[in-house]
Amino acid sequence: MVRLEPESIELFLQAVRQRGFKTIGPRVRENAIVYDEIQTVADLPVGWTDDQEKAHYRLKRRSDGAFFGYNVGPQSWKQFLFPHSLKLFGARRNNGSFEVVAGEGSDAPQKLAFVGVRPCELHAIAIQDKVFLRGAYHDLDYKMRRENVLIVAVNCSQVGKTCFCTSFGTGPTATSGFDIVLTEILTNEGHFFLADSASDPGKEILAGLPSKPATEEEISRLRNASDSAAHSSQRSMETKGLKDLLYANSESPHWETVGHRCLSCANCTMVCPTCFCSSVEDVTDLAGATAERRRTWDSCFTAGFSYIHGGSIRATTKSRYRQWLTHKLGSWEDQFGSSGCVGCGRCITWCPVGIDLTEEVQAFREKQTHLHPSS
Repeated sequence: MVRLEPESIELFLQAVRQRGFKTIGPRVRENAIVYDEIQTVADLPVGWTDDQEKAHYRLKRRSDGAFFGYNVGPQSWKQFLFPHSLKLFGARRNNGSFEVVAGEGSDAPQKLAFVGVRPCELHAIAIQDKVFLRGAYHDLDYKMRRENVLIVAVNCSQVGKTCFCTSFGTGPTATSGFDIVLTEILTNEGHFFLADSASDPGKEILAGLPSKPATEEEISRLRNASDSAAHSSQRSMETKGLKDLLYANSESPHWETVGHRCLSCANCTMVCPTCFCSSVEDVTDLAGATAERRRTWDSCFTAGFSYIHGGSIRATTKSRYRQWLTHKLGSWEDQFGSSGCVGCGRCITWCPVGIDLTEEVQAFREKQTHLHPSS
């Protein structure tokens, strides 16, 4: 582990770009911290933080010059690995016949460096790796994009009000899934970063930067920052027996209660870093000369998502919310061997009516305890 001064982060970004990577990281746009191309430290949200609660997100100034002094915003990294719209293939008329046009995934994608990936987001990427790469069938577009990504993680020194990563063991400290991990340390005495690498490309990049070995005192500051963040978490979810709890309550009247509040807007699935529902649509131009088939993001909250001949399987908002929560926290384990939630809290922040899945799970536990006091 080495110590980097703040000015070394500029050199770090240059070194990554010189290796042919397009650097993607956090920046302020439209009153939110989003993920977009960054070229210099000036593009980072220096001195900004976010205030989040149920149905609430606001940016505000910090009293220091932290580079990564925020939590998570409305976007996740899945937009770069599993794009919201992807051309699968096309066709165009040609002398009374037609020819097939290759899709967007036919060429090698640009190399991307994700800068500022939070620990919970590392786990989200690992979950999507299972979905797209570990089963009997692989998503080739995802595979090509994933193989061309360098991941620079940043440990959390603060926990947002809607975060509950500690419940799932997905934060606030990164343990795997990165090439380089940074920890930003701000004290009265100064501002610096601790950096470590877990891959050959990561080691090569760090070796080319001005640095010095981290001292025991500095490493202790890292541990203290991590412990402080973990203990400051305001939300939690009891995960023991969660799948069985949801299965046992599939007919609970509480689904109707939450269904009356839910707008079926699909915000929670759009901001979720692990949701992967998609649909396929065919479009043609007005002249009928060209056509293309596209894969687009979809959501189990839309009425048409479960439509088959004769109607939708889940015609009510209640049934769609039940499907989402039970899959995310329960049947996902049956499919992929882990929960589909990483505790990032985005679905709580960006639900316009403030539905909080930690509260909904607790409501089921309380009803279960009331019905079965000895359990």
